[in-house]
Amino acid sequence: MTMLDKTTVNRLGHDGRRAAGNARSAGDNAVHGGEMLRAASDVIAARLTIMAEGLANPMKADMAEMSLMSSEKVEAMTASAGALAGNLGDLAARVSKSAMDEVAHAQRAASQIAGAASPQAAATAHYTYAVAWWGRAAGQMLTLNTELLKAQADALRPIHSAAVANAKRLKR
Repeated sequence: MTMLDKTTVNRLGHDGRRAAGNARSAGDNAVHGGEMLRAASDVIAARLTIMAEGLANPMKADMAEMSLMSSEKVEAMTASAGALAGNLGDLAARVSKSAMDEVAHAQRAASQIAGAASPQAAATAHYTYAVAWWGRAAGQMLTLNTELLKAQADALRPIHSAAVANAKRLKR
């Protein structure tokens, strides 16, 4: 049985904490999504009543609330799209850097394999690269998952905030 070195153990602990954080983030995103859907249904019901009352008596129509129906959606969706675009731009830059870093690792490994003094040394160099690649790939996927959860939360936040605030305000 092979003993794990201190660096590997520390990395496993770090990755475990990060995976647990991702699970919490995913749960939070699901809760906020549910709150948003519940608030949206309350807002829709309240605004349908306001619109029906306005149609029944146009002189008493709540024009201020009716005008908010579109402008608030545009504002929330614009903020959401901006957050998503920013996060995805950052994500694309990070993935590109990771790909370039991996090319450099592969080049070094190919040089070590090609310059190996024996078939055993070549196999060892290949094995070392493969194991290191697997660790880097797992870390990169964990980072990608973390960043996608952040993008989801940031995109949901302005829509959630608007829906929840409207639901509270319209509960007259």
